[in-house]
Amino acid sequence: MRRLIWTLVIGLCLAAPLSAASVDGLSIHSSTTGTGQATVIFIHGWTCDSSSWTSQVPAFAKKYRVVTVDLPGHGKSASPKDGKLSMGLFARAVEAVRAETKADRVVLVGHSMGAPVIREYARLYPQHVAGLVAVDGPLDLRGFPPPNFQQPPPMVGAEGVKAREKMIRGMFTPQTPSPLQEHILKMMLGTSEATANGAMAAVFDSSLSKTDVIKAPALSVYAGTATMPDAKVMKEVLPNSEVTQVAGTGHFVMMEKPEEFNRVLTSFLDAIKY
Repeated sequence: MRRLIWTLVIGLCLAAPLSAASVDGLSIHSSTTGTGQATVIFIHGWTCDSSSWTSQVPAFAKKYRVVTVDLPGHGKSASPKDGKLSMGLFARAVEAVRAETKADRVVLVGHSMGAPVIREYARLYPQHVAGLVAVDGPLDLRGFPPPNFQQPPPMVGAEGVKAREKMIRGMFTPQTPSPLQEHILKMMLGTSEATANGAMAAVFDSSLSKTDVIKAPALSVYAGTATMPDAKVMKEVLPNSEVTQVAGTGHFVMMEKPEEFNRVLTSFLDAIKY
């Protein structure tokens, strides 16, 4: 009987999480793979989730501790009751996960909307940033959005669904495999309209246009369809930044050409000093 009791106690201890990250009372879902001393945190884009990094997790977990995060309102993370989302909230959610992992300094990789998320994180928590990698998203937010920018339509209701689908399909190229397109459409259209609307508003928040200088090493990896920024201009606020492009890709660079993207990221990570 005693052995049975101890077996049940041990089993319950192993099954129950020792801690769970949260921000503003919202539970934040994350997954950790690998046991390396250095930690890399992957952040998805607008209306996406941590499955965006399926081709990166096993590749980098061989050498690093790899953490994927579902931002508030996305994936398996909780949503604010009022539906309000912001880059500040997203950055604090990432910090909650970072603190839970007990990693001191980390490299953050952010796709699309994840780029301004990791930039805001670096602005708020520079002591924990070993490096930044933006994947087809902006790290230099000066003048963003431009004064003549037309705000996207609301992401709610029947018309909102149509607008979302049109926007998502515009992220593909004729070379984007059909199964990948369907996977991305299902993921992004499966996210609630409240999150779609709230996160879109967060992306185009004019208060993000800041001139803070971020000294951490930074890499911007652009899709083949993207217009490359002026590297010299970027260095005004990101003095240790570099840019590159993966030809023949649409917006989801890391999913469309994972091996090439992984080589680019590996080269950057190999040069980081934790």
